[in-house]
Amino acid sequence: MKYEGSCHCGKIAYEVEGEIDSLLECNCSICSKRGYLLWFLPRDAVRLKMPESELSTYRFNKKMIKHHFCPVCGCAPLGFGLDGKGNEMAAINARCINNIDLSQFKINFYDGRSL
Repeated sequence: MKYEGSCHCGKIAYEVEGEIDSLLECNCSICSKRGYLLWFLPRDAVRLKMPESELSTYRFNKKMIKHHFCPVCGCAPLGFGLDGKGNEMAAINARCINNIDLSQFKINFYDGRSL
């Protein structure tokens, strides 16, 4: 299935293709403060509708994940990084996917605070 998403003001927009099996809610410092519900999938399943250079980026801790956000509205629709095997992956903030009912998906909880 193809989904479209964006930040609040629309400056950062993307298309993503895949099936959402479940979402992840993490309690680490950044995920809990930003209210992320994450969908993980291969990086090549995401197509940005604007140049990647327009994304602002925040890295913290081990600096493995590029947490991207909009420099205008501050919304954080996605991030890019590597999975445990070194493959490029994307973390889509499902709350930024347009016209989606999040209540239909299973939410898995992850204790990132204890790591």
